Amino acid sequence: MRRFALIASLSLLGACASPLPPHDPGQAWVELYTPASDLLMADELDGERLNDGRYFQVSPGSHELISRFLFEVPGGGGGSDMMSEPIQRTCEIRVRYADFAAGQRYRLEARSIMYNAQAWLYDDQRNVLARGRVLRCGTF
Repeated sequence: MRRFALIASLSLLGACASPLPPHDPGQAWVELYTPASDLLMADELDGERLNDGRYFQVSPGSHELISRFLFEVPGGGGGSDMMSEPIQRTCEIRVRYADFAAGQRYRLEARSIMYNAQAWLYDDQRNVLARGRVLRCGTF
């Protein structure tokens, strides 16, 4: 598990080293946010895998976003033993939204709740536009 966390951290550092591309004003920009101890990465846009997991940039209209949310939960030894080493969980989260607008910024936020996840899509005024649906969670 630690090896996976190390590889994920190193790949994230590599991604952070390269600048984000310029925002295309003809598209909508979706930033990803989660607490610092967790990791939320863009995975698929409308069924197509993405090369850069740090954001979604989408054309106006309806889209399906799939992200991967990684977080730690207590107790690698089973039960709720807080003294055992934490384990890494990954949840796939799908968000569908029909009205992405060109030039607008959106924010996809995720957080863990025990062994599961929750996610919401917000506009720039912090209005909830859509709620994420957890497709699956596990230690994969």
